[in-house]
Amino acid sequence: MDHNFENTRRKFLRQLGVASAFGLASPLSALAKLKSINSILSSPPPPPFGNYKAIVCVFLHGGNDSFNMLIPNTLTEYTDYFNTRSNLALLQPDLLPIGSGDFGLNPSMPDVRDMYNAGDLAFLSNIGTLVQPTTVADYYSESNLPLGLFSHIDQFQHWQSARANERVSKGWGGYMADLLGYTNTNDKISMNVSLSGNNIFQNGLTTLPFSMNESGPTLPINYNADWGHNPDRRTAVDSLLNFNFGDPFQNTYANVLHDSIEAGAEFKEALDVIPEFATVFSDESLSQELKIIAKTIAARESLGFERQIFFVLYDGWDHHDQLITEQAEKLTVVNNALVEFKNVLNELGVFNDVTTFVGSEFARTLQSNGNGSDHGWGGNTLVMGGNVNGGQIYGTYPSLVIDGPNYLPSGIMVPTTATDSMFAELALWYGVPPSDLLSIFPNLGNFHTVADLSTDAPPIGFMNM
Repeated sequence: MDHNFENTRRKFLRQLGVASAFGLASPLSALAKLKSINSILSSPPPPPFGNYKAIVCVFLHGGNDSFNMLIPNTLTEYTDYFNTRSNLALLQPDLLPIGSGDFGLNPSMPDVRDMYNAGDLAFLSNIGTLVQPTTVADYYSESNLPLGLFSHIDQFQHWQSARANERVSKGWGGYMADLLGYTNTNDKISMNVSLSGNNIFQNGLTTLPFSMNESGPTLPINYNADWGHNPDRRTAVDSLLNFNFGDPFQNTYANVLHDSIEAGAEFKEALDVIPEFATVFSDESLSQELKIIAKTIAARESLGFERQIFFVLYDGWDHHDQLITEQAEKLTVVNNALVEFKNVLNELGVFNDVTTFVGSEFARTLQSNGNGSDHGWGGNTLVMGGNVNGGQIYGTYPSLVIDGPNYLPSGIMVPTTATDSMFAELALWYGVPPSDLLSIFPNLGNFHTVADLSTDAPPIGFMNM
């Protein structure tokens, strides 16, 4: 028997058994297709891709006021922006022009400007959670809107799950790992690595994220004190975890804990031998988290990874007050972290192999509440990477004039591009077959003829496949 296939089969069965034991999945679920359970048990999986790719999600939790991140810079459009935003408007001479100068960036983002102009970064405009194409009239008729619209918790979940009409506990990053996990030879460490604990985005039917922090893996038992340098205690812990408790739930918990400890130790040892980077990172947590992601990428071969998905949450964007000053400080952190990450990926020679996208549950109202803005809907975001068709703004930047075609009360923008379209394009680049897109993004057919989508005909076009 092919040992690689046998390892894959055992890994699948073990994950399925653990998931079912805790009510995490039904063994008859259609999503993890893997061309059906019978198929995975009777024939080898498709061959590995033979290359490395990673997706990094940087999530700005709280609702980034992204119409003060990407701003119209032509006379008429800027005037509309200035009149609508009133005391929240940035002064036009302070903007950082990009491309031909029709748009400008928040002055806190000079490196993002340079990456955009160099073709390493693109913006997606007026993007948001949608169930189907939606107009202002649809909003007032309450026609198939996302659940919990304007709610932090709901919109945060929808960005992670790509199911704006449901409240679910699984995400599109988890589903991708379910489908493509066979490409990684390491069956101890998840394809999905989180710097922000457990999350919906990386949870699949058979996949849970591997947690770490800016210092490395977070072990259930302290590695230095209790595990790596105390053989007597390690023997005692091993004895406890290998004991047959006679109860399937206790045995399963012990097995999961033991595998977690072993995986964390293996992960830490792989990171410890990575030399220090020439790239200098700032002391901000976001920069340090991207640095440890870079170390993980540098250790990809020793850890046996062809595919990885990373998640980082950067909190504190709910600017109901002090918008201009506080957002500027946080955009500075994002700007610095992204350019540092780009530089280290170039240092490692993998900038073409890693795509980083920024998410936030919603943009904010264009009109001021006094000194800040309130919860909105459609907004602007960015994608960075060597395979990004950069230097462009994708989607339709909306008119910011009061009572414009996408304008709701207080200046909430109805999105014209669905997050599902962006996610599906990232999935195609990552290696998800077009035939599996609807399994991961069930509402995608409301926006595209899914049968026509492929790497040659992606949903939006911001990725070079």
